[in-house]
Amino acid sequence: MNSNRILTSVAVMAATIMQVLDTTIINVALPNMAGQLDATPDNISWVLTSYLIASAIFMPLTGFFTDRIGQKRFLLISIAGFVATSALCGMATSLFEMVLFRFLQGVFGASLVPLSQSIMLQVFPGEQRGKAMAIWSMGVMVAPIMGPTLGGWLTEEISWRWTFYINLPVGIVSFILAMRYVHDTPIRERRMDWLGFASLAAGIGALQLVLDRGNQDDWFSSQTLVIASIVSVLAFLFFIVYTITGKHHPLFDLRIFRDRNYLVASLIMTTIGIGFFGGMLLQSLFLQNFLGYPTFEAGLYMAPRGLASFLVMIFVGKFVGKIPPRNFIFVGICASVAGNFLMTRFTGEITATDLIVPMMLQGMGMGLIFVPISTLAFTTLPKEVAAEAAGIYSLIRSVGSALGISILATYFSRSTQQTWSLLRGDITPYNEALRNYLGPLHLGAQDPQGVAMAAGAVLHQAQNLAYIDSFWFATTNFVLMLPLLLLVRTPAKSSAPPQHASAAE
Repeated sequence: MNSNRILTSVAVMAATIMQVLDTTIINVALPNMAGQLDATPDNISWVLTSYLIASAIFMPLTGFFTDRIGQKRFLLISIAGFVATSALCGMATSLFEMVLFRFLQGVFGASLVPLSQSIMLQVFPGEQRGKAMAIWSMGVMVAPIMGPTLGGWLTEEISWRWTFYINLPVGIVSFILAMRYVHDTPIRERRMDWLGFASLAAGIGALQLVLDRGNQDDWFSSQTLVIASIVSVLAFLFFIVYTITGKHHPLFDLRIFRDRNYLVASLIMTTIGIGFFGGMLLQSLFLQNFLGYPTFEAGLYMAPRGLASFLVMIFVGKFVGKIPPRNFIFVGICASVAGNFLMTRFTGEITATDLIVPMMLQGMGMGLIFVPISTLAFTTLPKEVAAEAAGIYSLIRSVGSALGISILATYFSRSTQQTWSLLRGDITPYNEALRNYLGPLHLGAQDPQGVAMAAGAVLHQAQNLAYIDSFWFATTNFVLMLPLLLLVRTPAKSSAPPQHASAAE
């Protein structure tokens, strides 16, 4: 690997890690942030929602802006804007300022991940695309795992504002290297499809709002979310019909999905949201809320997952060009199934060492799936549509993760409620087991303190059963992914993808 390729990789991957890390690093800082910004727990969640909505809306425009102003200039604008808005977020003095700056941060950061993926595919020759995607995948998948741990340490030791300020040195280094080593692409004349953009923005924004706040606002019990759901469905339907039938230059060419591998990779990236991203959320909640570990300590216990992913991605990057991607994905799904199955055996009596094996299996599964599927998605696509395809692929990954988190969080919440409703019927003065439980504590079954203690124990048990049910749900999700592998077309071994027009004609 020559020095220019190395420095180009460092430039774009620093920007990628900076952006992806920012999606999770501030989560643990929200309580401290709410106190200083005089915000309620409900309102402070808009700090997350505004960023996710802006990022989702502008991510599909990566191909458009790359064509209009060139790859290098667009990357530099995105990095500079992200760094500047990160500084503004760190200096925010009110909730309004924070939400506004986070929205702008999402606008500038939206294209950093797809741009980095596109550039990595360009600077590595065809036979080394697996290595390129392994490097890219390390940043995209390991950074969110590092986020809560790093965010917890910064918040506890310094200030929540440093969860934003940490972007400044990374962004400056990325900007300098990108300005020197990233090559530009030819500028192509392209008009903005404003109606298409408006409909897509409405659909994505409304969908992201529903997914992000659904479990918190009890889904369709909220009139706002009902309206947002209707807007999302109608906007997406209009966008699809308008893009296919309209006599205009579309925002992006939906015929990219004619490429079978790109379509299958997109479907798998959507479905693994439940097992990977939803599972990460549940594991964090299990460690912190159920077992009572501090934020920083919980992050350390989840470190084996990230370490296993990192090591496996290095291994896969070396052999993905020699072994069919489908084989890696199959083994990765099996490892993920095993890791989630072991989590179904967890109780409140487990120790930290019990977490290591399932966490490592899940991390291995992540590495074995994510690198080959990202490689597979672009293997048979021509390079000229790489930026546009990467923007859509990143949007699918983003929406898939939000969908997975929302589904599994809702499933856990409903399972807890149902199990609690079944178990609370046993809290009666006539239950001998209850009397035996309270007896050593010198409390009676009709004592208010005794009833409260019993109710707490029952709730704890209900949550334990809900975690088990949810991990079973995630396990089943991985099993159901297996039939999709039958649709994968193994590409012929060549140094470069075919330059046909199957995706861009």
